[in-house]
Amino acid sequence: MTDVIIVGAGPTGLMLAAELRLAGVRPVVLERRPERRDVPKASGLGGQILELLRYRGLLERFRAACTGPMPAPIFPFGGVHLDFTRLADPPLHALPLAQSRLERLLDERARELGVDLRLGHEVTGVSQDDDAVTLGVRGPDGPYRLTARYLVGCDGARSRVREQAGIPFPGVTYPEVNRLGQVTLAPPVSVLDGGDLDVPGFGVIKAGFTRTDRGLFGLGVSPGSDLVSLYTIEDESTEYDDDVPMTPDELQGSVHRVLGVRLPVAEAGRLSRFTFKSRQAERYRHGRILLAGDAAHLFPATGVALNAGMLDAVNLAWKLAADVRGHAPDGLLDTYHRERHLAGARTLLHTRAQVALRRGHDPAADALREVFQELLADEQPLRRMGALVAGADLRHPTPGCDHPLAGTFAPDLTLHTDHGVTGVAELMRAARPVFLDLADRADLREAVRGWRDRVDVHTAKTDGRPADALLVRPDGHIAWAASIGEPAGTALRDALTRWFGAGSLS
Repeated sequence: MTDVIIVGAGPTGLMLAAELRLAGVRPVVLERRPERRDVPKASGLGGQILELLRYRGLLERFRAACTGPMPAPIFPFGGVHLDFTRLADPPLHALPLAQSRLERLLDERARELGVDLRLGHEVTGVSQDDDAVTLGVRGPDGPYRLTARYLVGCDGARSRVREQAGIPFPGVTYPEVNRLGQVTLAPPVSVLDGGDLDVPGFGVIKAGFTRTDRGLFGLGVSPGSDLVSLYTIEDESTEYDDDVPMTPDELQGSVHRVLGVRLPVAEAGRLSRFTFKSRQAERYRHGRILLAGDAAHLFPATGVALNAGMLDAVNLAWKLAADVRGHAPDGLLDTYHRERHLAGARTLLHTRAQVALRRGHDPAADALREVFQELLADEQPLRRMGALVAGADLRHPTPGCDHPLAGTFAPDLTLHTDHGVTGVAELMRAARPVFLDLADRADLREAVRGWRDRVDVHTAKTDGRPADALLVRPDGHIAWAASIGEPAGTALRDALTRWFGAGSLS
């Protein structure tokens, strides 16, 4: 029997597989496609997952593979923009990394860790009982059956795993088609300083969004590059086949319908079309079957799906591994649904708000967008919106601990140890729980002694100590924190037991 089967070798499934391997579990990954496709999908990775990749020591590897110049910290939001260029430390970042290249990087990482990855293996049936999940699979050599303790569906919007498990997926599909192209434009069109376009016989098209009674047009120019990003939204109910790529003529036709001008495309890079759906699975766990990524949620805005799906994977992996290895406390795996379903609901909140902002075509909608943009001129609401879009504003419930840091993502403190200077990020590369003693408290180190087989213990000093000690989960969130000077041995043992099971070492 296999410990865990993952269905789907997209970014979510591959991230989950790598995290499980770091936790000592050997998953089998099934992907129905026999080879990877280069059909353009997402063109970048952004939000809180970038911090998590940095904590795993992977961010520079991903940055080196970027497929374009690093963009300015300006992000579309429902037909307006979140502009972080005036902030020294923007709360939202992105990497211009095509999804096909991202998947290859994650594939390489999974194989380096020894993941059993099977391309061309399609799931034909799913059943489960109290002890196991059984799959019917059609592979290159014919049909076979595979049994596992757990099954995770990372198989996208049309998830067969979700369907076979009978998990409802309520929501709506919006009657609009979005088209996006990264192109170079031919003369006589020219790019002006500031990113506007000069179109002879038509006039100047401003960078940013232009709204007409026929739809929405977006224009962006990459600094230091000839690439121009063109984006259109039109109300349309046509069902397109995702496997049929969009052509330059189709993009030009959409721009002409929305703006009334045909822009001459010299060369086309990424071309994609997509519709927007707003859906969330009613539950992310049904017995021994779990969902993550697009199988669990679909959002009606760009730039958030990869972030959300890969964060699902990181949250789930250490909990699933603890269960498989026999030291998970009761109810730990259920916290995956509670925490990530809430995270999905938060993402649906701001993406649905984007629908309201972008789809209104009357003076009241124009006024709403203008007022919203005025609010974002102030730093505090701008930072708040950035954290919301990044998925960095989450605070997970931490029963028994009301410290302000509890439940939040651990800050990357600069740590001074007997072995030199390091940071919290470097301590998290192995994806293990970390107990960080910041006040040289022997009582807390004694309290954690019974968990040293599964919790890494470090003593260090840091400037402006935020707590006497931090207990950090493998996903980077703080499970418990000790206020400065408070007696905390019993509370620490309770937190260790709650999150990592009973202590086993004396």
